[in-house]
Amino acid sequence: MATPIDIGILLYPNVTQLDATGPAQVLSRVPGATLHMIWKTRDPVPTDAGFSIVPTTTFADCPDLDVICVPGGGGQVELMTDPETLDFLRKQAAGARYVTSVCTGSLVLGAAGLLKGYRSACHWAWRDMLKDFGAIPVAERVVRDRNRISGGGVTAGIDFGLTVAAELAGEEIAKSIQLVLEYDPQPPFDSGSPEKAGAERVARLRERLAPLLASRGKANKEAAARMQ
Repeated sequence: MATPIDIGILLYPNVTQLDATGPAQVLSRVPGATLHMIWKTRDPVPTDAGFSIVPTTTFADCPDLDVICVPGGGGQVELMTDPETLDFLRKQAAGARYVTSVCTGSLVLGAAGLLKGYRSACHWAWRDMLKDFGAIPVAERVVRDRNRISGGGVTAGIDFGLTVAAELAGEEIAKSIQLVLEYDPQPPFDSGSPEKAGAERVARLRERLAPLLASRGKANKEAAARMQ
C-alpha cells in the first residue's frame, strides 16, 4: 500500500490555469497522493483563461502538506503583499518535504521569505525579480535546490510535475506517468525561449508586457521592503 502523500496547489483569482493544472494532472497520479486545490474559500476561483476552478479545501481546513506548490499568473501581484496567503505558505513550508512553484509563483515564495539563498526558476520575463528576495535566478526548465523545486514558465509545470513525481515515488513511476499522459512534446515552432525566439520577437513581447512588468516590479519592491 502506498504511503499517503498530501500535495497542495495554491489557487487565487487570475491564476494561470496551466501553471496549476499541468502539475495537478501529473501529481494526481502519484501512488498514495491526495491533491488539494487550495484557496481562502471554496468559491470558484476565476483563472486567466476565462474559466474557474473550484477549490477542494481552504487555508483553515488544509492538512499539513508534504508538497506545497504555488503557480503563477497575473493575480500573483496581489498575493505579494497579502498577509493571509503569505502566512499560510510559511506555515505549510515549515513542515513540508518540498516547497515548490511554477512560473511567477516563485516570486510569491520569495515574498514569503522562503527563497532567500536558494536557486530558483521563473518565467524568463520576470526571472531577475527573484533577486529582490535574495534568491538566485536560474535559466532552466526545472531547478532543484535542497527541498525547493521550481519550474519555469507555464508549460514547464509539466516537466516540474514529473520531476516532483520522481522525487516522491521514484523515476520508474514518473516515467510511467509520462507515458500515460503521452507527454512527448513536438511543438510546431521552435520559439519557446528568448534564445530561440530571436531578439526582435522578444523585444515586441516585452513591449506588450510592459504594464505587467511595471506592476510586478512595484509589488516586488513593496514585498521585499516588508522583509527588511
